[in-house]
Amino acid sequence: MVGVVFISLFVVIFGIFYLFFSTRNKERLALIEKGAEASIFIKGSQGGTYSFWKVFLLNLSVLLMSIGLAVFIASFMVHSFSMYEEVAYPGTIFLMAGIGLFVGFTLTKKLSQEN
Repeated sequence: MVGVVFISLFVVIFGIFYLFFSTRNKERLALIEKGAEASIFIKGSQGGTYSFWKVFLLNLSVLLMSIGLAVFIASFMVHSFSMYEEVAYPGTIFLMAGIGLFVGFTLTKKLSQEN
């Protein structure tokens, strides 16, 4: 039974990657046949676009820092104000994670406007 789950998971992941890369290849070939430049496939600092990894790492780092700060604040609230742990930790983590995602979005937007 467990083997069937792993085989199914592998087939699904393989199918997703196969469809993604075959569709992307067909789109690029169609654009090249119509005379489009190959430079449209290259992402980078050209044209004001940033790579996915820079944006992802910026947002992930801000999110993780805000979650770490949330745990610290919740611990402070539990020990100083005698709040219930069941309320302090999830509430503070969700609040700070939302603030962190908003700050990451704002930084990404500001980064793209500088170019």
